[in-house]
Amino acid sequence: MELFWHRRDLRVADDVGLAAAVDRDAVAPVFVLDPDVLAHASDVRVRRLLDGLAALRDAYRDRGSELLVARGDPTAVLPAVADGLDADRVVWNRDYSGLARERDAAVRRALEEAGIAREAHHDRVLHTPDSIRTNAGDPYSVYSYYRKKWRDREKDPPAPTPEASDLVDGGVLADIADRIGETAVESVDLIATGDLPTPDDLGFAEPDAAVGPAGTEAARERLADFLDDDVFGYEDDRDYPARGATSRLSTFLKYGEIGVREVYAATEEAMAVAESGDRPEDDAAESVEEFRAQLAWSEFYTQVLFHNPEVVTENYKSYEAGIDWRDDPEEIAAWKRGETGYPVVDAGMRQLREEAYVHNRVRMIVASFLTKDLLADWRHGYDHFREKLADHDTGNDNGGWQWAASTGTDAQPYFRIFNPMTQGERYDPDAEYVAEYVPELRGVDPEVVHGWHELTPTQRTNAAPDYPDPIVDHSARREEALATYKRARGEDPEE
Repeated sequence: MELFWHRRDLRVADDVGLAAAVDRDAVAPVFVLDPDVLAHASDVRVRRLLDGLAALRDAYRDRGSELLVARGDPTAVLPAVADGLDADRVVWNRDYSGLARERDAAVRRALEEAGIAREAHHDRVLHTPDSIRTNAGDPYSVYSYYRKKWRDREKDPPAPTPEASDLVDGGVLADIADRIGETAVESVDLIATGDLPTPDDLGFAEPDAAVGPAGTEAARERLADFLDDDVFGYEDDRDYPARGATSRLSTFLKYGEIGVREVYAATEEAMAVAESGDRPEDDAAESVEEFRAQLAWSEFYTQVLFHNPEVVTENYKSYEAGIDWRDDPEEIAAWKRGETGYPVVDAGMRQLREEAYVHNRVRMIVASFLTKDLLADWRHGYDHFREKLADHDTGNDNGGWQWAASTGTDAQPYFRIFNPMTQGERYDPDAEYVAEYVPELRGVDPEVVHGWHELTPTQRTNAAPDYPDPIVDHSARREEALATYKRARGEDPEE
């Protein structure tokens, strides 16, 4: 028997480690609710995790098996469960953050001390974070160069899905789990057929945000809908939040409810349709490739995190004198509430609050506003998004925030500062996105919405009395930000 440890792979299809395990012997699956990992979690992500676990458990039950769910330190849980099952080895898929790698090293040591074999596989990415390097052998720090090699590398096909006969019978697992529960060490709480814990059981509250559907079937349905139509206009439409032209797969991929090889294979089918000429869009093939580029972005930031785990709390790019952040608490609080008086910024922050999600273009806008207009340390934004996003991924989010703050891998210098009004007018010209999330501005003429910063107080009161005035002047703050970054670089801000 093999014990398979699920982590960020809440699925049975296209799971490299699971497929390798069932190729040798019958498999018993387990998930461990690790208190050290939960210490970095949030209400939103715990709710979404539990929904994903419920869907995974249903997938195993549909195959006549059962998902063992344990609470406790995996260095104690896994040896105890493996011993109770008389498992030959424990198998899992690698994760790449510093915290995950420390945990996995500790588990390997504990299993070795217990005399239990272990095996880890690469599954979460198409290309491992150590496999694409510069010609000099260094990790890439510039996405465009990384993407060229990523694009040209051969991609593995989806891993095979286990059959019912590949898995340990659910009734057998339930009986064994009961016996383990009677004899295991005190720190192990093992659940087989009982209810999953609630957020409250784990020390969390039910989130106010709607976290959306979970599980492989929901992910596949979303992928199919996207590839049936929206992907062919992706290049033109993806930056316009009101058009709904993005895949919305990020949360499913974050929890591993669909495999990245399955997603890529599906894009190959879409590419064949695009290249056949059956689509009316002139740039259909380019749009499919642009969507694939988003997968490359994710893997680029994964390899940045893998080689530089300190970026979670430290700047990737150093400045000679350091950045003198303003960090005004009232301004940061207004940004979090979505009450900055900049409509597209506020719409994005309210979407985050309501949906635990923000459109990618808007993520860049709100991040630029915090780090450049408010001159607030990017870590305030990263921490807030980590708490509120259902799709929080350490590599992606850290990379995005440091990109916005000009402290990350971006090849562009510090003087890229988004104008929030121009961005709103360009990517939400009819103010549809703003109207959806900022009810105070519903029915207000889009020209008024996009010119909000130029109106007099009386004009604003007449147009939308409940919507706030801008909390800062963008033009003035832009100049202040430029001067601040010049000083950080050791330059004279007057030159």
